Amino acid sequence: MERRRFLKVAGVAAAGAALARPGEAAVQAPAVRPVPLAKGPGERLSLDLGWRFHRGDIAAPIPHTGDQSYASTKAGAAGGAAALRYDDKAWRTLDLPHDFVVEGPFEETANVAQGYRPKGVAWYRRTLTLDPADRGKHLEIQFDGIAVNATVWVNGNVVAHNWSAYSSLYNDITAFARFGAEANVIAVRVDADPLEGWWYEGGGIYRHAWLVKRAPVHLITDGVYAHPRKVADGRWTLPVEATVANIGEALADAEAEVVLVDPDGRAVGQGRASVSIAPLDRAVARLSLAVADPSLWSIETPTLYQVRTTVRVAGAVTDEAVTLCGFRTQRFDPDHGFFLNDRPLKIQGVCIHQDHAGVGIALPDAIIDFRLRRLKALGCNAIRSSHNAPTRELLDAADRLGFVVMDENRLFNTSPDYLRMLEWLVRRDRNHPSVILWSVFNEEPLQGRREGYEMVRRMAAVVKALDTTRPVTAAMNGGMFNAVNVSQAVDVVGFNYQIAAYDRFHAANPGKPITSSEDTSAVSTRGEYLSDRKGRHVLTSYDDEAQPWGATHRTAWKAIATRAYVAGGFVWTGFDYRGEPQPFEWPTASSSFGIMDLCGFEKDSFYIHQAQWVKDRPVLHLTPHWTWPGQEGKPIRVVAMANTETVALLLNGKLIGEQKVDPYEMNQWQVPYAPGRLEALGKTGGRVVAHAVVETTGAPVSLRLTPDRATLAGDGRDATPITVEALDAKGRAVPTANLPVSFEIAGGRIIGLGNGDANSHEPEKGSVRRLYNGLAQVIVQTQESASGVLVLRATTEGLKPAEMRIAVRADQGPPTVPRPT
Repeated sequence: MERRRFLKVAGVAAAGAALARPGEAAVQAPAVRPVPLAKGPGERLSLDLGWRFHRGDIAAPIPHTGDQSYASTKAGAAGGAAALRYDDKAWRTLDLPHDFVVEGPFEETANVAQGYRPKGVAWYRRTLTLDPADRGKHLEIQFDGIAVNATVWVNGNVVAHNWSAYSSLYNDITAFARFGAEANVIAVRVDADPLEGWWYEGGGIYRHAWLVKRAPVHLITDGVYAHPRKVADGRWTLPVEATVANIGEALADAEAEVVLVDPDGRAVGQGRASVSIAPLDRAVARLSLAVADPSLWSIETPTLYQVRTTVRVAGAVTDEAVTLCGFRTQRFDPDHGFFLNDRPLKIQGVCIHQDHAGVGIALPDAIIDFRLRRLKALGCNAIRSSHNAPTRELLDAADRLGFVVMDENRLFNTSPDYLRMLEWLVRRDRNHPSVILWSVFNEEPLQGRREGYEMVRRMAAVVKALDTTRPVTAAMNGGMFNAVNVSQAVDVVGFNYQIAAYDRFHAANPGKPITSSEDTSAVSTRGEYLSDRKGRHVLTSYDDEAQPWGATHRTAWKAIATRAYVAGGFVWTGFDYRGEPQPFEWPTASSSFGIMDLCGFEKDSFYIHQAQWVKDRPVLHLTPHWTWPGQEGKPIRVVAMANTETVALLLNGKLIGEQKVDPYEMNQWQVPYAPGRLEALGKTGGRVVAHAVVETTGAPVSLRLTPDRATLAGDGRDATPITVEALDAKGRAVPTANLPVSFEIAGGRIIGLGNGDANSHEPEKGSVRRLYNGLAQVIVQTQESASGVLVLRATTEGLKPAEMRIAVRADQGPPTVPRPT
């Protein structure tokens, strides 16, 4: 069978292309105008490069004398690895993002839900120098994500404690900063052991770090709120709130100017507002722009506008920011589901974790983009960030590619620390047109009790104080029929695995909109067609297996699609992820819930959903492969996934049968196996509009490497996955190949390896990986300040090697704080 091959695209901007089998036309996403870039306030410099890392804890020395005790309690007096002058020269040097847990071994005694990976404590340190010209500026160090708990020191002073892996840290270091030749020291202690979630969470500074320099009068981080509202008949308003801070010693009178710029670079709205800010205080400048007939943001055409905010004091510019926004309307109707721009849109969604083969949770931005493009090819139009705040880059990609998002809070708690995390989530994400729902929890035991109701009521109030344009929801798996329950405190009720409750709840609560917030939980193993629960720990790909609380992909979607009042659903899950290996335990280390495996290789459920979800082009796929040595004459179950009117099946040119397409259950035959060519013809209006073929392959004789993209930026951050296959003498991918492959690279580096095998304990770092059922993946990354060609070579004993070249263009990427010397 010829496996689908990844398209070579010219870069991240060529996102949205679906995959195509050799011989088929590639299906491109709808054309999208060039996307402008967001720009945070102030001078934002990447701090990703040149960190020193130590795995394991380092205890601070215990003071013994009175003088030592006295000194240890003073500002800047942190001891041990947090100390200003601690010697870290023997530590490993690395760049962020970084997940130290994925680098470690599998251990049977480790937590099963976390994928049998030991976690523990680690330290990061970095120095940076500041120009004396920076004195008097507002200085902030930002960490986009640290897993799981962390303490951050700057120059021996604690500047932050982090109690969630999923919230960012914005650390004001202005008072601690040193200038000139005297270096500043950042130290971070990470404790990855606390279980914030029941899935693989990794460990370390797994997202980007930044140094932001701003004038004394400046826009705060996430300080511009600009989300359009429709007035009537093509007329819109863009209310803008700009939060301005003043670290000076005198009252500051500032002016905030806002210019709205369309995708073609034309100014289509402008306004100004004045504000006075007391010393060491903040104030909000408010204004509103009228906009006539803007281009709308939608799934098909995700048009983005720029909101350019400029702050001036006495006529001089002190700060600038560029925020992206999209013009769209949304509403949830209790009888007819979800509407985007006053058009019904069935939510065809998936739940995802941030976890990918080879790199763990430390995904390069380009891999986040790759995963969303794989979902776009699936026909998916919605993402649930289960069960935590997504990374900023994921929402940026969702805005750009055209997804709607259920943005989810991680910790169900109304104490001040946790409400601040919820406020951070809403404040950071409320400009994104992709975000359509705020979810405050997932499957909480208090969901059917008054305590839960009161907690959600308070959390909803926090959300609505910051954003009233989107409804609040909660993902409930029970309790919605109790006298007092959480469904009474939310705007849209989320149902997890409650197919039997849809009709009953709708009848009892006809005015309450509902959606499936989580469904399916079917389990399958890519390329396997016979379950073996006791021996090999594999599960058939025929969509026959589901966990007891869930349903197959076909059953779950039929229940949603046939009920207009159910807004849509979110399949658990879009991709496999480490941990939760149920229904298995050791040695299985990854889940099998995904529509795709951990690499993003499609399982057969990918084509089931594609046939159900894709409406703008014909879809037809045949499963399984047609290489079954020793099975001649035995019946093979053949399934066609199609969105055409009929499908005909032929074996070696002879018609097996033709059936009317079943859009929910798909079409099946029992075909006595004979080597050769199995093909399907999809017809609509009596005309063949789709064609699918699987063929019996020979023994593998060569390797093939196929990159997802043909060009990379030489900024040391850009990355791409490369598909590895074994081919027979006729150049066909061999679906049963399970061969070890070795890799050599020049002009770049290998940052991860995978093959989608949930039972594999092979290292995910290094240069060797086995094909699993015909496929493996290598993730390569460019080198800093590189240009030219990245070359990857693959070899295995007895087969012709493969070599692949990717052009690397000169690109410095974002402004960067130089590596420490």
